Amino acid sequence: MLTTILLAILAMVTVGAAGFALVPNALGSSRAEQRRKAYQGDMRANRQHADASRTRDQRRKTVQQALKSQAEELNQKKRVRLPELLFQAGMTITPAAFIRNSVIFGAVLFVVLVITQVPFYFAAVFAVAGAYLLPRMYVSRRRKKYQDKFLEELPNAVEAIVRGVKTGLPLNDSMRVVAKDAKEPVKSEFGRVLDQQSFGFSMTEAVQVLLDRVPLPEVNFFVVVISVQQQSGGNLSEALGNLARVLRNRKKMKQKVKAMSSEAKASAGIIGSLPIVVAILVSLVSPGYLEPLFFTPIGQICLGVGVLMLSAGIFIMNRMVQFDF
Repeated sequence: MLTTILLAILAMVTVGAAGFALVPNALGSSRAEQRRKAYQGDMRANRQHADASRTRDQRRKTVQQALKSQAEELNQKKRVRLPELLFQAGMTITPAAFIRNSVIFGAVLFVVLVITQVPFYFAAVFAVAGAYLLPRMYVSRRRKKYQDKFLEELPNAVEAIVRGVKTGLPLNDSMRVVAKDAKEPVKSEFGRVLDQQSFGFSMTEAVQVLLDRVPLPEVNFFVVVISVQQQSGGNLSEALGNLARVLRNRKKMKQKVKAMSSEAKASAGIIGSLPIVVAILVSLVSPGYLEPLFFTPIGQICLGVGVLMLSAGIFIMNRMVQFDF
């Protein structure tokens, strides 16, 4: 009887020891399995994060390379030829007609100067300079106004495209809304982009028309964003939203600089116009006082030197109050 009890006790002890030996292994194996799965999940998450970071870095490098190449092209095209100048000013006149009108203007100016008894050689010099410079200055001013009007409306156009993309419209339809409802000249320029697409060009090729028409850094940003999105994908609404914010910040900065430089511009205008105003007033009070300056050789030489020095001073003052962004 005692032997049977001892054997039972030994059997229970053996079973208990075996249980204690096996249970930790089972728990340890389950914990190891959990650790292995967690490690695999961490590895998968790290791989996805690395892929996202790599994609983001590649997109950033693509944008930087595109901006660099476009900036180099803009710097190379700093000297604008006459056809490009007329095209960027929004004028429909041909270069041949422009040159013809400039020659006619120079001839009329020469006749007027001769009639007002300006010496022949001075009249010829002034007529040639006026025929070359004044029409180009007029076209350059038209070009600057065209670009300013375009930049004034561009942030609104970009935000309209962002709203259209967020509501599910394709990029083409969003641009079509801008081409229909925006103000000029943005309206006509986006219409030209859609016309290029209807001729078979891709969106990347079509938006280059904007940069050819308005070669400005702001337009370059827009073209690069559209081109990179078409080539490598990405969140277009977010990119264009950031671009609209940048454009508005640049606009605010330009207005601030304009306000701060207005005093210097007014001073330059007063100083530059003072000699001409004084000469006119002196001629009105004493008509014969300045005649030696116009009708004697020494006076004409002094007048020519004075005109050159005044022109140089006006040019320097004008460049001092110009700010590029």
